[in-house]
Amino acid sequence: MCGRFAFYSPHEAVRALFGTVLPGPPRPRYNLAPTQAVPVLRAGADGGAEGVWLRWGLIPGWAKDPAIGNRLINARVETVAVKPAFRGAFRHRRCVVLADGFYEWQPRPGGKQPYFIAPAGGGLLAMAGLWEHWQAPDGATLETCTIITTAATGVPATVHDRMPLVVPPALLATWLAAAPATALAAITGARTAEFAAVPVSRAVNDPHHDGPELVRPVGPE
Repeated sequence: MCGRFAFYSPHEAVRALFGTVLPGPPRPRYNLAPTQAVPVLRAGADGGAEGVWLRWGLIPGWAKDPAIGNRLINARVETVAVKPAFRGAFRHRRCVVLADGFYEWQPRPGGKQPYFIAPAGGGLLAMAGLWEHWQAPDGATLETCTIITTAATGVPATVHDRMPLVVPPALLATWLAAAPATALAAITGARTAEFAAVPVSRAVNDPHHDGPELVRPVGPE
C-alpha cells in the first residue's frame, strides 16, 4: 500500500512537467498522511489539467458515513474497474496525486524500518488516482481522492510488495481523459523511472512530524 508520501517540489517544477500549477503558495510537505489535503491534478473545464488539493481517502458518492474514506486511501489496480467503491470514479474521475517520493516499511527484528522511495534521478512522481465528490446531509460537498497501487517491481519490491501506479508525464492527458480501458492499458504498459530506496528516521511514523530531515538517509534503526 501507499500510506505516506512527500511533496516538496516548487510550483515551477509542476508547471514544467504538466503545464499547470497548484492553487495557493508552495506547501512543501514531507509527511502527507490520510485525511490530509494532498496535491492532485485532474481534468479541468478547459480540457487541460487543473491543480487542486483534495482530502486523501476516497468517499464514494453513495456513502452514508464519510468515515469510509479512512479505509479507502488506496485502490488496487487489479480490481479498480469493478470494485463498487471505485468503479464509478475509474470511469469518470481519474486524477494523479503528485509526490517527490513515498514511504514504505520493512519488517525488522527491532521493529519496522521506514524507507523513502523516490526516482533515482530525482523529480516528481504522478501517482495514478481517482477522485470523488460527496455531499453531506447539510449540503456541504467534500472532494476526496485515492491512490492506485500495483505489484511492486525493481527497487521498491525489495521493501514492500505494493507500490503506487505511476503515470508518465507524457501520458497524463491519456490517463485523465481517454476511455477507461485505453487509459489503464497505456499506463500499465509504460516504462517508468528507476527508483532508489533509503532508510530514514522512524520519526516519520508520527504524522505530526514534518520536515526535510524525514527524507534524509540514516543508518537502519
